[in-house]
Amino acid sequence: MRSTLLIASLAAAGFSHAQERIVVGFMSPVTGPQAANGVDNRDGALLAIKELNARGIKVGGKPVQFELDINDDGADPKQGVQIAQRLADKKIRFVLGPYNSGVAMPASRVLAEADIVTFTVASNPKITQQGYRPLFRIGASDNQLGTKMAVYAAQELKLKTVAVIDDRTAYGQGVAKEFADEAKRQGMKVVASEFTTDKATDFTAILTNVRAAKADAVFYGGYSPQGGPMLRQMRALGLNMPLLGGDGICSSETATLSQVAGNLNVYCTQGGSMLDRSDKGQKFIERYRAEWKRDPLTYAAAFYDGMHLLAGAIEATQGTDGKKIIDHIAKGKYAGVSGEYSYDDKHDLRSSAVTVFTFKGKDVVPLKSL
Repeated sequence: MRSTLLIASLAAAGFSHAQERIVVGFMSPVTGPQAANGVDNRDGALLAIKELNARGIKVGGKPVQFELDINDDGADPKQGVQIAQRLADKKIRFVLGPYNSGVAMPASRVLAEADIVTFTVASNPKITQQGYRPLFRIGASDNQLGTKMAVYAAQELKLKTVAVIDDRTAYGQGVAKEFADEAKRQGMKVVASEFTTDKATDFTAILTNVRAAKADAVFYGGYSPQGGPMLRQMRALGLNMPLLGGDGICSSETATLSQVAGNLNVYCTQGGSMLDRSDKGQKFIERYRAEWKRDPLTYAAAFYDGMHLLAGAIEATQGTDGKKIIDHIAKGKYAGVSGEYSYDDKHDLRSSAVTVFTFKGKDVVPLKSL
């Protein structure tokens, strides 16, 4: 499957073996419960590569072609470390991913030790706090995702009490903590704190505790494969309050898995401004639809931007020297479809817009950028 995708992508771009190849590693879960997001990430990157190869970039006077080395990490930290080591052994110089914070934490060490320039959307603040110079975050952090959801919940939804549940992953715990901390600062009371796992299917016990606590809403730090069934079980228990979350549940998969008809009453945050409110964003959506016959999900635009950010640095420095590319990106600015990419000393985005979304049927629709 991987080879077919690569060959199709390169053939469409007019690949010639006479041209220099620049191989970019890719890490995301493209099978398993989170496959919808991983495939979305992959296809955002492939769309960028198709465009770049069609445009033609020269490095040192020679035309180059980009390839994507696609790797399925299954959202599993151990598998992610193995893939990172394999990419290092193959002398890959650049990586888009990982997607999950739990994978990015251990894999980023292996990638950094191999001097692989890495672009991740993984949101746990600890990832960039490790101080790895080749690592850049191309999405919002939990600090931004969790706090902005809490601000919206307090100021727009006028909630007074909330129950917080996390899935014990690095992502889930991180975004839930940031939400809970900001909720308290906003004057909300956290009346229940529960946890589950990213493999769980039955949430009856913890939801029964939530019902007893009489919360106005539930915040879930985790992903759609649990968020959807959790919503279904909430409604079965008569819990009709809003379900809140970060970008992990900001996907049509949440609606599909919930099997809830009508208004889902779900709100979630995602890094970046509203794509359909900008000319660049709207054009990206149109190109993505034309290429893949479906709408982009959560982070296709970020992986698309990350690929263009890397290619721009290669073109600007006229080479693939990692140190020069890192310096160029760290000191520069790039205006992508998701927003501006400029970095602080930890290689977090200096300013990342966060958009609050809700659901209309299975469609994830933007409400407000904060």
